[in-house]
Amino acid sequence: MSTATATDKTGARTEEAADVITGARERIDTLDDRIIGLVQERMAVSAVIQEARITSGGRRVNLSREMEVLGHYREALGKPGTALAMTLLELCRGRV
Repeated sequence: MSTATATDKTGARTEEAADVITGARERIDTLDDRIIGLVQERMAVSAVIQEARITSGGRRVNLSREMEVLGHYREALGKPGTALAMTLLELCRGRV
């Protein structure tokens, strides 16, 4: 990879830095694919839980459980963790 190409694709100023960035980006892409797969799995498990709850006469959403999830993410990741958990909950239950 030429230095000009490295700068164009990665913002790096050297070929060595471009190689590091390219490798790290590939790892991020792999991690993102795994995260997406895990979110899809979580959505499927959540659907099973919701169906069981509704079938038994309960509500689709258990707010106390959602608060536990929000707290868990906040403790692990700080304030942005709360936003991430909210997004996950929305994906898994839809808008209520």
